[in-house]
Amino acid sequence: MKSPLMILAAAILSATVPATSGRAQPPDGKADRPNVVVIFCDDMGYGDLGCFGQTRYATPNLDRMAAEGARFTDFYVSSAVCSASRAALLTGAYHERVGIQGALGPKTKVGLSHDETTMAEMFKSAGYATGMAGKWHLGYRPSQAPVHHGFDEFLGLPYSGDMWPHHPERPEGYPKLPLIEGDQPAIADVTAEIQKTLTSRFADRAVDFIKRHKDEPFFFYLAPNMPHVPLFVRDENAGRSGAGLYGDVIREIDDAVGAILSTLRAEGLDERTLVVFTSDNGPWLSYGDHGGSAGPLREGKGTSYEGGVRVPFVARWPGKVPAGLVQRQPAATIDLLPTFAAMIGGHPPALPIDGLDVRPLLFGEPDARSPHEALFFYYGDGELQAMRSGPWKLLFPHATRTMNGQAPGGGGVPGKYRPLAVGLELYDLDADLGETHNLAADRPEVVAQLQGMADSMRARLGDRLTKADGPEIRPAATAAD
Repeated sequence: MKSPLMILAAAILSATVPATSGRAQPPDGKADRPNVVVIFCDDMGYGDLGCFGQTRYATPNLDRMAAEGARFTDFYVSSAVCSASRAALLTGAYHERVGIQGALGPKTKVGLSHDETTMAEMFKSAGYATGMAGKWHLGYRPSQAPVHHGFDEFLGLPYSGDMWPHHPERPEGYPKLPLIEGDQPAIADVTAEIQKTLTSRFADRAVDFIKRHKDEPFFFYLAPNMPHVPLFVRDENAGRSGAGLYGDVIREIDDAVGAILSTLRAEGLDERTLVVFTSDNGPWLSYGDHGGSAGPLREGKGTSYEGGVRVPFVARWPGKVPAGLVQRQPAATIDLLPTFAAMIGGHPPALPIDGLDVRPLLFGEPDARSPHEALFFYYGDGELQAMRSGPWKLLFPHATRTMNGQAPGGGGVPGKYRPLAVGLELYDLDADLGETHNLAADRPEVVAQLQGMADSMRARLGDRLTKADGPEIRPAATAAD
């Protein structure tokens, strides 16, 4: 039975603000199964889009997508770093559960286990064509490529674009960066000139895939490697935003979204396709003018404050997702796989996952509430650093980093973080979005309630901070090749 505290928290967070009064109905039967396009950016901050408050440059296609669909204000990733976040998106499970931590480097043999059911495999088993373009970062050996995890085709990078010999701080630390087609290099050495083309190249693959599969159900995963450093745009787009190279990069991503939406309309697929747009974590603040904005949120990538784990989320499906819906209930990337499975009548993974069906939130159903009693945020080597329940955010004592008071980076060269010691910190996100006023001493009953929920999670997935083992953790795979 839920305590009065949890009932109150659920009531406080039940505000859903649709711009239309009509109720969008979820699909019934096979004929209503949508095509699905997931766009998952790299290091885009909560404040990087016009529809989330950005004013320095324009994002017209994403703003229109939000106006014609839904904008989730409280949407989360599993962890504020690349590989961990991508594992959670594609499996519907906390990254800790599936054994993927941090950002996998080029020399590792570790990758996502083939025992896990990916989003692509779920769609494929339901008769969908599946494709991907962009950054994978879940194992770079040939046997670990997306085409061996449920995708019919793949064009993209095996890991981040800065893991190459031109890294500003570690030029000798990385091998050549390949561009992969299927599971083999199409270009063995990605140069700066090729990097300039990648955002549009990946978008072109998405458009081509949609056109080739317009007569059958399809799922496409577009994972731009931008706006993660190093930043690149086509020469003709340099200076276009009037807000520096970072603004130019976001404009080019916005163009990619526009190309996909235009293709769906031209092919008569607009009302049969759900498009969602989000990011893998918050902005990389140490890069200064080459990093993004967390808007009103505290900190950024690499931390479990809101700026690291809360990301922009926009979804559009004309006639199903109410136009102008502003959803303020918490949801997360782990929820997308089970939600899509419910939409298409697909089989959810056989192994336990952590995501839940959030169709009521997406379709703007009256009084819809988050199905999560709590969301948990692991970082580093298995540290349970934070959790959210209702309006409450609790951080556990750990070491993190901050750029506050530090000289910012510039021109693609990062500034230096300073260490930050996090204590036991409780924030009311409804009243204090920027996490500035620690209420832990004032609300011990809330802390005790949340600590009990955290202990339950620790008993399942462990916690290095408290030396708790995780009996439900499934190991990642190690490639033989």
